Amino acid sequence: MNLKKQTLGLIAIAVTSLGLSTASACTGCQITTEDKAVINGRTVEFGVLIDTSAAFVPRGYKFTGMTTMGEGKTWTAKYASVGMTIADYDVIVDGMNEKGLVCANFYFPGFAKYTVTTKENQSISMSTTDMVQWILSMFDNVDDVKKALENNEVALSPVLTPGFPPKVQPFHFIVYDATGKSIVFEPIDGKLKIYDNPIGVITNSPTFDWHMTNLRNYITLGNTTPDPKKVLGMKLEPLGQGAGMLGLPGDFTPPSRFVRAAAFASSTIPAKTAKGGVMQMFHILNSFDIPVGAARTVEEGKIFSDYTMLTVVRDTKKPTFLL
Repeated sequence: MNLKKQTLGLIAIAVTSLGLSTASACTGCQITTEDKAVINGRTVEFGVLIDTSAAFVPRGYKFTGMTTMGEGKTWTAKYASVGMTIADYDVIVDGMNEKGLVCANFYFPGFAKYTVTTKENQSISMSTTDMVQWILSMFDNVDDVKKALENNEVALSPVLTPGFPPKVQPFHFIVYDATGKSIVFEPIDGKLKIYDNPIGVITNSPTFDWHMTNLRNYITLGNTTPDPKKVLGMKLEPLGQGAGMLGLPGDFTPPSRFVRAAAFASSTIPAKTAKGGVMQMFHILNSFDIPVGAARTVEEGKIFSDYTMLTVVRDTKKPTFLL
């Protein structure tokens, strides 16, 4: 069965552009509307174009995980899901299932260290590209995902990622459910470290707990323009609206994007409906767009420039997955 040829059935999807599903400068966050719709989304950036497609996975579809020793963990989809696939490999790497559970992988360079595959753990092992699909196929809430990970029901094998350069790619993962709960899990020293994610934000390296600690450097930021203040007998007034966010980092590094995403998501005035929330999320994520050339490296005389290839927004109440 070819996933790309399935009809969309239970889950709505709108596709306006196709690009990369995992990237070195992606940003993700979440908001909630007045009618309790949980809306989350992400930007997608990388330095080279990666071939991706949209896919629907029906209930009952059978999967076998990839490992460095061959076939690994097998499972049969309990829930239908929709999302993005990489190259010709038929698993979703960023998607949502029919219960509103979302899972996606994000680039995690310099910190990801996967489990060495052995005969003893091969039956529970899978690749980073398999991991998102396994979660979408088998779970309907964050608590059950967390329990399965804590019980070591799965191990990440250092398999080459289809469609990427021929080296093991570093990833960490975020999970959201329809209630707004979220976790991040990261492969650290061969084990999966799990973090509760009360703010629903994710970027890239370093580790998630470092990003959360770093937020303490920005507790003076606010969404309200400050009142005039007298300094040495002189009245000083803010130069304009937005002065409460003075000091918000504006560069494209993962720590700065994490802080901005947290600031924007927390300061958003909740929309009345899910439709309004989707528009709000697109506006938030548009502020993370990277123009071609603004974030680049030069390797062997060739320029590689991260740029924003697409934006994903997900309404977990419907559920609806928008590219």
